[in-house]
Amino acid sequence: MSGRLMVIGLGPGEVPGMTVQAVEALERADCFYGYGPYLDRVLGADDPRRVASDNREEGERAREALERAAGGECVAVLSGGDPGVFAMAAAVCEQIERGPKSFRQLAVEIIPGVSAMLAAAAACGAPLGHDFCAISLSDNLKPWSTIERRLTLAAEAGLVMALYNPISKARPWQLGEALERLRDYLPGGTVVVFAHAAGRRNQSVVNTTLARASADQANMATLVIIGSEQTRVIKRTKQPPLIYTPRYAPGFEPGELH
Repeated sequence: MSGRLMVIGLGPGEVPGMTVQAVEALERADCFYGYGPYLDRVLGADDPRRVASDNREEGERAREALERAAGGECVAVLSGGDPGVFAMAAAVCEQIERGPKSFRQLAVEIIPGVSAMLAAAAACGAPLGHDFCAISLSDNLKPWSTIERRLTLAAEAGLVMALYNPISKARPWQLGEALERLRDYLPGGTVVVFAHAAGRRNQSVVNTTLARASADQANMATLVIIGSEQTRVIKRTKQPPLIYTPRYAPGFEPGELH
């Protein structure tokens, strides 16, 4: 079987944010499956090689791409950010596990990309400099009670949190509920970062505190970072502040900071 399926991470936004490996993989593909806006990043609207689908049709998209690859073509499945982080690589693996034997015989490549949380962190400093976790606030594929429990445990463990899928028209209340829950476990002065369109031309970054943070500050293009009690803000006179979480835990300081 000569077919191949590549799951390609496009990074957080503009083409310069793509890896060389991703660019090379795009050049090898015979056809491209993906959410329309992701296809728009690399193909013209009239390109016959594109197969667009809605962003809530990941399973069907993955299955159709695998079927086409099983027919002998080199198929690219496009994913924003990194395909292994709340994205298409898992959807493809699910379909391979559930699907026919021909799916398991395919050559499959996962091409990594810069995840939104890494682009957002770089835009403001180094808030992920110590232990952290990533949590999706979407309850489309898991119950909200599970999300609440994970938020609570992450806060109690002192982890910085990168919150994906914070809010949408179909899910307008989850981020507000998450912020309220975190206020029960973290100080009001905890640093919160709203990174909108990180890695794109219209990128904007706003930092505030947990006490002042509002769900109105986010949309689906926003990555929200909740700092730990150790996360700090370095104010600068003519440049934006730098936000970072020290690499060490309290009591393990490498020496006096100047």
